[in-house]
Amino acid sequence: MTTPAERMVAEQLVPHGVSDERVLDVMRRIPREEFLSGRAKRFAYEDRALAIECGQTISQPLVVALMTQALAPSPGDVALEVGTGSGYQAAVLSRLCRHVTTLELEPALAEHASFTLKRLGFDNVDVAVADGSHGWPSRAPFNVVLVACAARDLPPALVDQLAEGGRLVIPLNVGSDEPQDLRLYVKKDGEVTHRSLFPVMFVPLRGGSPGRG
Repeated sequence: MTTPAERMVAEQLVPHGVSDERVLDVMRRIPREEFLSGRAKRFAYEDRALAIECGQTISQPLVVALMTQALAPSPGDVALEVGTGSGYQAAVLSRLCRHVTTLELEPALAEHASFTLKRLGFDNVDVAVADGSHGWPSRAPFNVVLVACAARDLPPALVDQLAEGGRLVIPLNVGSDEPQDLRLYVKKDGEVTHRSLFPVMFVPLRGGSPGRG
């Protein structure tokens, strides 16, 4: 019998450009409903963002998958996430990287995500209440950085904490009436270059990391 997660992968992710088998396998296995509360659980695998606590959301599965795929995480990588939200994105990264540090501005969201991740056995994830725009220097450098909230500009601290050869994805505001531009940055020989991926709509980076993820 096909599970809801397997249908999500087959019907939403594969037809829309997610081809990394490691990403697909992880998203088949992680119980997305466990990162939601109450009635929202029944909609866990639908192709849309869903409300979580503190007026925030959990990103739609396709966006989670495409952002993760763009980062090309490897088993030995150390990852940073800005905007823990529900903890689901951190869980996905944790199965693809050696260690994940995830930063959340809202204490209630951080506490709930930390509890959920520990309960489900994601023991290589650390959740911290912090201003995500400053990164997390004590764990740097990071091979992959995923920012799950929209910024006006690329935070310099995140660039500084990106390892040589590291990859960073972030939605940037390009205009008040336009979707945000999701960009992939790569550091090579100390220089950072970027390319645009696709338009997105994320909550703002407000001096830190309100929850999406």
